[in-house]
Amino acid sequence: MKKQLTANEIRYRTYFPELTEKNFNPMNDVLFKFIFGRPERKLITIDFLNAIAAEDLGHPITDIVFTPTENVPNNYDEKLTRLDVACTLDTGEQVDIEVQIVNQKNMQRRTMCYWARLYLLSLPPGGAYQDLKPCITVNLLRFNLLPQEEAHSMWSIYNAETGDRLNKDLVFHFLEIPKYTKSPKKRIRDMTKMERWLAYFANQLSDDEKGELIMSDEAIHKAVDAARTFLQNDAERLAYINRELAILDYNSDHRDAFEEGQARGRKEGEAKGRKEGEAKGRKEGEAKGRKEGEAKGREEGQAIANERWGILMQRLLGEQRYDDANKAATDADFRAKLFKEYGIQ
Repeated sequence: MKKQLTANEIRYRTYFPELTEKNFNPMNDVLFKFIFGRPERKLITIDFLNAIAAEDLGHPITDIVFTPTENVPNNYDEKLTRLDVACTLDTGEQVDIEVQIVNQKNMQRRTMCYWARLYLLSLPPGGAYQDLKPCITVNLLRFNLLPQEEAHSMWSIYNAETGDRLNKDLVFHFLEIPKYTKSPKKRIRDMTKMERWLAYFANQLSDDEKGELIMSDEAIHKAVDAARTFLQNDAERLAYINRELAILDYNSDHRDAFEEGQARGRKEGEAKGRKEGEAKGRKEGEAKGRKEGEAKGREEGQAIANERWGILMQRLLGEQRYDDANKAATDADFRAKLFKEYGIQ
C-alpha cells in the first residue's frame, strides 16, 4: 500500500524536487545534528574538525566526547543557549559547531555569547583560572558575513600593533559557503581536505563529481550513508522537511517585509517629496513674487518720479526760472521745496 503523504510533504514537493540522498541539503540543521552529533558517527565529526582546526591546534584530533547541547541558565532571568553540536577534544579543548542558514544579523555577537558561556562552564566549581579550557567555535554559514574573500577564516585575540597572539583560548572558525561556490573550481583530486568538506556542504557538484568525492573521501562517504539512513526514517525525514519549509517561510516573510518596506518607503518618500516640493515652490514663488513686486514697484515709482519731474521742469522753464531748474536737478531738498511750492504730488 502506498504511503500517505502529510500536508507538509505535499507542500515540500511544491517547492523542492523529490527528496533523495542525491539532492538533500547537507546544511539542514536537523540532518547535520544526525550526522555530526551522534557518538556512533564521531569519526565523521573528527575528520571534519581536523580539516578545520588541526593546523591551528598544532596537533591532530584523535578522539572526541559529545557534550550536552542545551546549557541551562544558572538563574531564571539568564538566556538559555542551545548549541547545534558540542564536544570535548581528547586534549581538553571545548568545541561548538553551529550551522546557520539565514542571516539574522546577529552572528558575530551570538557566537561570542556561545563561546563565553562554553568557556565559563569549563571552569569547575572551586577551580582556578588555570583550569579554564580553550574553546573553539566553528560556524558553518550559508550566507556571507565577513570582509575577507576566502571561504574559511580564523579569528582569535591578537595585539593590534605587533600581531602577537594573547592565547588560544578564544578561537572562531567561519566557513562561508557562498564564498566557496564563487571561488575558482578545482578537480576533486586536487582539493584539500577542507575544500572537500566545503564542496560537500555547498552541494553544487554534478552527479559524477559527487560520486568521485564520495569514493575519494571515506568520511564524506560515511556522511552520505548516514544521510541515506536518516531519509529512510519517516520521523527524521518529516523533521527535515519541516525545517526546510520553516526556512522557506522565513525567507519569504522577510522578502515580503522587505518589499513592503520598499513600497512604503517609496510612497512616504513621494509624499514627503511632494510636500517639500510644494513648500519649496511656495518659498520660491514668494521670493520670485517679492522680487517681481519690488521690480514693478521700482518701475512704477520711477515712472511717477519722472512724471513729477517733468511737470516741475515744465513749470520752471515756462516761468524762465532757469537757475532754479539747474539747482533742482542736483539738490533734492530744493527740489522737494519746489514740488511743495507748485503743489505737485
